[in-house]
Amino acid sequence: MASPAAARPLAQLSASIGLRQGALRSLSTAQRPSPFHHARSNAIRAAKYEQQQSVRLDRQQLRRGYADALPSKQQAKKKGAGFFRWTWRITYVSLIGGLIYTGYNIYQDRWPEEQHQPDPSKKTLVVLGTGWGSVSLLKKLDTENYNVVVISPRNYFLFTPLLPSCTTGTIEHRSIMEPIRNFLRHKHTSVKYYEAEATKIDYEKRVVYISDDSEIKGTVSSNEVPFDMLVVGVGAENATFGIPGVRENSCFLKEVGDAQKIRKRIMDCCETATFKDQSPEERKRLLHMVVVGGGPTGVEFAGELQDFFEQDLKKWIPEIQDNFHVTLVEALPSVLPMFSKSLIDYTEKTFKEETIEIRTKTMVKNVTPTYIEAEFTDPSGKKQLEKIPYGLLVWATGNAVRPLVKDLIDQIPAQKDSRRGLAVNEYLVVKGTDNVWAVGDCAVANYAPTAQVASQEGAFLARLFNQMAKTEEIESKLSALSEEQGKAPNQEARDKIFGEIKDLQKRLRRVKQMGPFEYSHQGSLAYIGSEKAVADISWLTGNLASGGQLTYLFWRSAYLSMCFSTRNRVLVIMDWLKSYIFGRDVSRE
Repeated sequence: MASPAAARPLAQLSASIGLRQGALRSLSTAQRPSPFHHARSNAIRAAKYEQQQSVRLDRQQLRRGYADALPSKQQAKKKGAGFFRWTWRITYVSLIGGLIYTGYNIYQDRWPEEQHQPDPSKKTLVVLGTGWGSVSLLKKLDTENYNVVVISPRNYFLFTPLLPSCTTGTIEHRSIMEPIRNFLRHKHTSVKYYEAEATKIDYEKRVVYISDDSEIKGTVSSNEVPFDMLVVGVGAENATFGIPGVRENSCFLKEVGDAQKIRKRIMDCCETATFKDQSPEERKRLLHMVVVGGGPTGVEFAGELQDFFEQDLKKWIPEIQDNFHVTLVEALPSVLPMFSKSLIDYTEKTFKEETIEIRTKTMVKNVTPTYIEAEFTDPSGKKQLEKIPYGLLVWATGNAVRPLVKDLIDQIPAQKDSRRGLAVNEYLVVKGTDNVWAVGDCAVANYAPTAQVASQEGAFLARLFNQMAKTEEIESKLSALSEEQGKAPNQEARDKIFGEIKDLQKRLRRVKQMGPFEYSHQGSLAYIGSEKAVADISWLTGNLASGGQLTYLFWRSAYLSMCFSTRNRVLVIMDWLKSYIFGRDVSRE
């Protein structure tokens, strides 16, 4: 509403306009055209025109007055509409740009360029494995500098952080697999790949012995590959700690086959529990899912399994809802020991709300096909042995050295005291060698055996090898220039060559400035079920601890950004949408 002070002039102006319009009407009706009064008619027309002009000006002033007297709220609405209009335009342009960028990446992935053939005079670099360390190395390595050979029985890279989601069908296993040839085919110079198991490394002969273990074999199923430089990135196998029955009766969670086996076993337990005339005790045993290991893998699997039950299983198989139960067994005093105390407490509280039982300070002593024997300490301090029946047992704890790595350790005297893997120096060189490096879980470098560590180690080796190639190239040029300087015909030519030598020596010093490997911890993430996650993120000089549903969105976006290709990201997003809209598949296969 306009103020009274502003309204009075507007009313006076409106009244003035009304009087002038009335005068115009009276002039037009009172005056009759006559041939004897042309002069007076012209004067009347002129007066009428002036009156009309005056009315127009008064109307314009009236409109301006009302516009000036508009409430500030209406003006704010106009500004708000403008803001939202520009926001929509920016969003629209960003969406179009994102689609174009994604389409370009997909086109690049689908249509690789022609590759150069390797130079036989270059050194042969053999890479064992296609895990986090090896793939990070291959992704950033300049393959023009070496003849690169990759050997692995697994012809794909597996995004292991999302592997627990595959056990329940939240994500399909092929969505987190990236064929290794997709990486290698996009390198500038071609890389040779052999799908084979490395059975032995002969360090003295500089040879790797390989064997084709696939179901279909040719006339040649074993061979040897010579190397000048060797990178061992074969990872580790599951540790059973010598506990009887673990390997025979439990499921592991390291490979795609493990996730598929667990998925089938879950449905097998549910269907068998609903078999006709099944006893209540047997039904309860079959529907008891036990997870051993309170690290991120065990915690995430327990959370995914409980989600599967709450969101899908009990709707389609209502007979099991009174007996389905998940138990997490951990030998340490708490789960997720690498996280802060507040996040450990939050995880335990969330599990309690989800009815997931946590058994800490409990050590498994024996495993049979139907129950585990576990030792725990009672409130009085005495150790007790308990039998825990189960239908599914998932073993998600510990790493053990692979036989290939054990054999290499035995060949190198400097490795005689190493029990957990290949001991390496600050440049990831295997101690006791000069041309063998190790990355990932098979290396002992005083860091946790995580994907984050292995990825950074692989990237470091790529920079190191690229630097070594540049160093050799510069040193070769320096040697050639020194010979050329001695054969120079005059002083001017010698001075010119001397200037080139000085420039190359400066470049060589800059190239050689690369320091040792330093691990940069970016933080830890874990999904804990019920669309909640915990995150311990390195922030400035400290850590930022967070847990809840917003952290769950961060967990998803972080893992999505860590996927190695646009193809993986698109497939994972589609799987998330599919499981959210249609639910998880409860078929057995």
